[in-house]
Amino acid sequence: MDLTTTYMGLRLRSPLVPAASPLSEDIDNIKRMEDAGAAAVVMHSLFEEQLRLERYELHHHLTYGTESFPEALTYFPELSNFRIDAETYLDHIQRAKQQVKIPIIASLNGASVGGWTSYAGQIEQAGADALELNVYYVPTDASLTGTQIEQTYLDILQAVKTAVTIPVAIKLSPYFTNMAYMAQRLDRAGANALVLFNRFYQPDINLDTLTVEPNVLLSTPQAMRLPLRWIAILYGHLNASLAATSGIHTGQDVLKMLMAGASVTMLCSVLLRHGIRHIQTIEQDMCHWMETHEYESVQQLQGSMSQRHCPNPTAFERAQYMRSLQTYQ
Repeated sequence: MDLTTTYMGLRLRSPLVPAASPLSEDIDNIKRMEDAGAAAVVMHSLFEEQLRLERYELHHHLTYGTESFPEALTYFPELSNFRIDAETYLDHIQRAKQQVKIPIIASLNGASVGGWTSYAGQIEQAGADALELNVYYVPTDASLTGTQIEQTYLDILQAVKTAVTIPVAIKLSPYFTNMAYMAQRLDRAGANALVLFNRFYQPDINLDTLTVEPNVLLSTPQAMRLPLRWIAILYGHLNASLAATSGIHTGQDVLKMLMAGASVTMLCSVLLRHGIRHIQTIEQDMCHWMETHEYESVQQLQGSMSQRHCPNPTAFERAQYMRSLQTYQ
């Protein structure tokens, strides 16, 4: 069974790639991922705020005035909450490259152009095979226009592309007025891959302590429907590779994403729930289905259920919407 695929020009043994998560903070875990069949690994993210903290630019803003409002003490992260610094992250990439043969994809998480983009060059020098830009941006300024928000993504991408020669992926949220138009703009700006989609983490309020608390919920298989839909729409219209993330838990989920047009599938919640060795189970399920249905390679699957050959995708989407309402029992 030929499971090989190409992602951002990287030839991978399969479409199974662990996404950025705390699991990759341990080199031994990365080695276990390779042993379990991971085709590449996306490293845990280095945050824009971490780089600012190193320059002591954010310390004043994180602490000033918080003694006046007890509720505010837990709103911003404490300095000690960041477990790694920039130099440690670079060293981590170097050590990973020395101990595994699979590609190592670094991850930068930010929301503005800033000085952190220049750090991408150091990540390349550390040996990373590619870089994923995780743009987590929740606009709260009501005066910002959609055009300004979209330009922020483009500015980040273009700044990083000028700093490195390795492939660059950009991880997006789905919240654009026209997702297809935004994907096309990023593709033309030089994105080597689009990772669809970033999950929007929504905090909760603790009524006992009157504090804002993080509330991270692992994904469920239902979450895959949104990236599945947009990958099927975008496949064949971009030069950039398409990576699916969120809600991918089984071999069947992987197969669906490949049929929609994904080059790779990013695994996170399923590995946090079931452990790294579950990569083997997912691959075995894929191979069993492919053998049963007489598929010999991933290339045969890829894009076979996309909208590439649909003459009017908008009408198709509308028809499916009406059909789903009419068939509900």
